[in-house]
Amino acid sequence: MAKTPAAEVQAGERAVRVSSPDRVIYEATERTPEVTKLMVAEYFASVEDGLMRALRDRPTALERWTNGVRPGMKLATGPMDKDADAFYQKRVPKGAPDYLETVEITFPSGRTAEEICPTEIAVPVWCAHMGTLVFHPWPVRRSDVDHPDELRIDLDPQPGTTFTDAVRVAGVARELLEELGLRGYPKTSGNRGVHIYVRIKPEWEFTDVRHAAIGFGRELARRDEGVTMDWWKEERGERIFVDFNQNNRDRTIASAYSLRPLPGAPVSTPVTWEELATLTDPGEFNLFTVPERVADGDPWATIDDTAHSLEPLLRLWEELPGGELNFPPDYPKMPGEPPRVQPSKKVAEHWDEDGNRVEGT
Repeated sequence: MAKTPAAEVQAGERAVRVSSPDRVIYEATERTPEVTKLMVAEYFASVEDGLMRALRDRPTALERWTNGVRPGMKLATGPMDKDADAFYQKRVPKGAPDYLETVEITFPSGRTAEEICPTEIAVPVWCAHMGTLVFHPWPVRRSDVDHPDELRIDLDPQPGTTFTDAVRVAGVARELLEELGLRGYPKTSGNRGVHIYVRIKPEWEFTDVRHAAIGFGRELARRDEGVTMDWWKEERGERIFVDFNQNNRDRTIASAYSLRPLPGAPVSTPVTWEELATLTDPGEFNLFTVPERVADGDPWATIDDTAHSLEPLLRLWEELPGGELNFPPDYPKMPGEPPRVQPSKKVAEHWDEDGNRVEGT
């Protein structure tokens, strides 16, 4: 069978080559027809305004599903996942076009890398040619990669909870933000969760932004018993988890207008607060419906108009009890951090008051 010739997608002022354009990336569902690689590239070009607002000048990791999305396929979570079907690309892929710009970022380990830094829509379209479905931008700009300009509140439904529960909690989060003088911009995660972004002045370190997220989450949990800040899954119960660790260095969330690797080609979609309050099915925002939606404007069009101070949230961090919380397992042990052992597996006499294992135990 003859190989389908490459196609071209107009992306801004550039024509971007897309190989294997008829490769099926998403199979058809009851709601949506099948989606080809060419359609993915054309989709990214069609949402240029909103997508570039989310990615422009930000170091961005790519989530590449080069063989498409099928039931049972697995995303690699580390270098040992040799049998995975998809993977994160944190360094610039080979064969990158000369118009693609980069920036050096530093991982928690201290290692550095040159990462893609989109400056024009041709870059995400080329990434689609490379099998990218999801963009994971850092909360920084390339002019200052060590000081975030974005606080990200990730409302993550736990087993036994639903998207509707996340929407309800998002409403409480909105009220709290407004009380603190902050404006939040919500979007669907593309699955069951809700993300809220707050533009901040790039004057704080990653640890400060993480502490701000912890302070916010604790006050949210104080106001709503359906919210949890427990890092260990066994302790969360049927509640909405505020994933504070998404604000760490090298921790990212699927960008606005990214596709998600789920049936129906759903999109992580910016919404107004009023829309979110009545939304019951986030799957209605997908590759086929979102381009028409953004033709009428991006709900996040004003997100860059105001940059807020973190001080109100840092006061919550300082005033509310609880202290430091666990970092992800690939991070070095951090000052004041609790023991990194599941509560159900912890033997009290094996740990000192600083969270260090007692020698010989």
